[in-house]
Amino acid sequence: MEFGSPDAEGLQAYANELRSLFTHIQDGALDLHRQARAVQVTETSADGLVSATVGPLGNLLRLDLDPRIYRQPDSRQLADSITQTVIRAAAQVRERVVEIFSPLIPPEHMAAHLEGDVETVMRQLADGMLKER
Repeated sequence: MEFGSPDAEGLQAYANELRSLFTHIQDGALDLHRQARAVQVTETSADGLVSATVGPLGNLLRLDLDPRIYRQPDSRQLADSITQTVIRAAAQVRERVVEIFSPLIPPEHMAAHLEGDVETVMRQLADGMLKER
């Protein structure tokens, strides 16, 4: 392949496009990362007795229990209510983080990554590499 040939020019154009994309991602990623790290969601149970605040990694940051929970002590129901409230809050956090990164990362890619779905992430990478050829 000679420099200046159509193949070399195409490769150079592709390299320039990749460089530009990388620079764009690098510039925007730090700001998006800061936004994502600040995400917190508070969810309240249907009966209003449990409130859970979850951070950007799905970690429980705060749990509030209304004193009325002691009127009908049912530890299993309370545990289930807490669990479901935290799960709903964590799901909202994931949705918000996916939304924040959507300008740089396709939502389905980010969602698979956050959910730890390694098979899907690897398939998406392979599909992307095959499309580039």
